[in-house]
Amino acid sequence: MKRQRTARKQAKHVRFNNSLELEPSESMASWSSWLERQASSHQVQLAGAAILSGVTVAGLIYATQAVRRKVATEELKHSIPELNESHHADMLTEFGTASPLPVVSKEDERAAALARRAQQGDYDKDLVIEQLTRTASFLGPDRFTPLRDSFIVVVGLGGVGSHCTSALARSGVSKIRLVDFDQVTLSSLNRHAVATLADVGIPKVDCVRERLQAVVPWVDWECFNEVWSVDKAGKLLGSWKKGGERKPDYVVDAIDNIDSKVALLQYCHKHRIKVISSMGAGCKSDPARVFVGDISASVEDPLSRVTRRRLRASGISEGIPVVYSTEKPGPGKAQLLPLPEEEFLKGQVNELSVLPDFRARILPVLGTMPAVFGYTVANFVVLEITGYPHESGAGKVREKTYENILASLHGLEERLARQEGEDALGLKIPLTKDDVGYLVEEVYRGKSVISRLPTRLALIRWEAPEEGFKAEVNEEGQKSVRLSLNDLVCMTKEEAAIHEKEVLKGGKAPGGIYSNDVVRLVERRRIEERHYHQYR
Repeated sequence: MKRQRTARKQAKHVRFNNSLELEPSESMASWSSWLERQASSHQVQLAGAAILSGVTVAGLIYATQAVRRKVATEELKHSIPELNESHHADMLTEFGTASPLPVVSKEDERAAALARRAQQGDYDKDLVIEQLTRTASFLGPDRFTPLRDSFIVVVGLGGVGSHCTSALARSGVSKIRLVDFDQVTLSSLNRHAVATLADVGIPKVDCVRERLQAVVPWVDWECFNEVWSVDKAGKLLGSWKKGGERKPDYVVDAIDNIDSKVALLQYCHKHRIKVISSMGAGCKSDPARVFVGDISASVEDPLSRVTRRRLRASGISEGIPVVYSTEKPGPGKAQLLPLPEEEFLKGQVNELSVLPDFRARILPVLGTMPAVFGYTVANFVVLEITGYPHESGAGKVREKTYENILASLHGLEERLARQEGEDALGLKIPLTKDDVGYLVEEVYRGKSVISRLPTRLALIRWEAPEEGFKAEVNEEGQKSVRLSLNDLVCMTKEEAAIHEKEVLKGGKAPGGIYSNDVVRLVERRRIEERHYHQYR
């Protein structure tokens, strides 16, 4: 038996090996034969039919579910209301969860509901007239009507901007656009017009709108929680959303950042948009010294001075009304608080700011002064829009003075050129009257660099040039001198005469004539001029 089993195994092995040794054509024929036998099998046919029907049913179920999901999704999308004043959406937190819902008082809910009705026209006009009756009586119907129809943009809603907005809304302005990137902070409550403790942490634009709509529900608002920049100017200073081509009647600049302030004023000046700018209310304490005047008239205000310089450097020396204070700094008065020394040692002080280029140091503010500035701005806007008679503080009428200084400098350069044996007939200098005003007012503060006297001023070269005072002739044959703003200093005419004799003609160095304090002051002023020259 054992031998028989062994023999059978050997036979099977031989048959298997023989099958492996078949020709390819024979192998294919074997497979085809096997497939034919399987296809003719009843059981295989039943299994194939079952699989096919299963796939068909699964496809139908999947397609049906996909259609139902699409229909359900569309219904869900249509059920979500559009975002507007009455249906607000907040950003998710950093963990991807919904922001906690603010606790809204019943009073705020009633005020919001009343404002929605009023802006839709469901508000008794007699109530509006009654509330504004004192303003209407003061202005008269002809002046009150344009005020009611006016459109104002307020950029910056800190102490000045919030008080200004409150005054404009309460006076009868019906369309107000608010622009500010910041949120209400605890430290801002000492000067903000309407913010409360419950508002800390929410955008200032929303805070101002929500608080004032409880007072003037008929006012229509547009709120932009954004930083003002030139690339957004078309939107932030553009037409009113419901009024087609209705442009702003006035723009209020209540920004405390230099770059943004200058950019806003330059844009408005270029596009002929009426604008009024608030200078710094920080470190001020005397409301009797707050005035409205041309920007050329603003003095004793660091924010105003820097703004003025930047505007002059870009060719704008006047024509922008500003609210400023003539209060002078002095011993015992508040000053800009310096950063601790350790912060400077760490480097990158700018990183301490909320946003790039925004101030990092603390500006002391007496809470009453931003309100004075804000109401002064609002008062000016109301009078301008209504045409009510008013007079602003006069600007510096020094155009004739600048012309005389330019003429004296021209005469000096002719004398120096003749000393070199040059023919000075037709000699030109590369300066204008605006350049003279910029140097005298912004670089040298309207005073002599030597005696600090403000009268009988002149501009003169600080040092004699190494190449002498020779004239240059261009391709057209025009003679001129090589002279830059940084070459010049401001002195009185008497001091300039001595300086011409001793330094420019006598060959002496300024350091051998003037004190170290004067020399250092001149160098500081020249460094400042080089810095601001980049904006020209």
